[in-house]
Amino acid sequence: MERDQIIILENRGLISIIGEDAREYLQNIITNDIDKVSSSSSIFSALLSPQGKYLFDFFVIKNDRGYLLDCDGNSVKSLIDNLSKYKIRSKVEIKDISSSNVVGIIHYENFKMIQKELNKQTFTLHFRDSPIFVDPRDSDLGARIISPLEKLYLTIKKLNLKIVENNSYFKKAFLKGIPVEGLMSLQNQLFGLEINFEKLNAIDFKKGCYVGQENTARMKLKNKIRRQLMSIKTEKNVKIGDEIKYNDNVIGKILIDKPYPFALIKLFDPEFSVFKDKMLKINNDNAEIVS
Repeated sequence: MERDQIIILENRGLISIIGEDAREYLQNIITNDIDKVSSSSSIFSALLSPQGKYLFDFFVIKNDRGYLLDCDGNSVKSLIDNLSKYKIRSKVEIKDISSSNVVGIIHYENFKMIQKELNKQTFTLHFRDSPIFVDPRDSDLGARIISPLEKLYLTIKKLNLKIVENNSYFKKAFLKGIPVEGLMSLQNQLFGLEINFEKLNAIDFKKGCYVGQENTARMKLKNKIRRQLMSIKTEKNVKIGDEIKYNDNVIGKILIDKPYPFALIKLFDPEFSVFKDKMLKINNDNAEIVS
């Protein structure tokens, strides 16, 4: 993606969480610290199972009424169902507002230009009444604008941008080892730390309890991370569940298939350094670890 371009992510969902208990409610269940979220700061976070397994990830943004969750569009209903399990007597309202909003991605340099125009140095801004924030996972993935489509078109015109296909964004995330598609196939397959959530700034180890916190903290404390999600390059199509081998030893399996495959890779037995840069095999076809 170039500086004069914008990508519209068509398959993103948006969930509104409002009510007088919204802050405390979210703080008790998500992996990151809700107190980091303000009109000038947004976070990347997740909802884990009670056992600490991955269920959903999302960005959390503050607005005038409460909080917005920018999430995978395929998981909106399921995420709302899971969030609702923890409402109990909390005074919160959870609502799907995906149909009235879209998510756009602009180059980080364009975000810095907006910072200059608004004379603000924060990493979340409100530009033409829409929140825009730098991706907390990696600024190379640009900044995200959440806006009604009609209003976004006016912003595109003001910034003199042109809409381009989303392939460059997906490829850049893939090369950095960050999955953005096929996320539902990861559910209950790996722990939060195995999906690189510490590196991606999705977990706060200083906050209080949250769903799945006990196993997550234990893995961190005892350094018991023995597998890691990594992007895989191969010329052949792969299927979820396909084994990855090195010298006939199974060292991983595919969790996300085409077009950008990801696999859960062993870090020990054998040691990851032994095969990190070596040619691997999937169904007797060549493959290699990207990131």
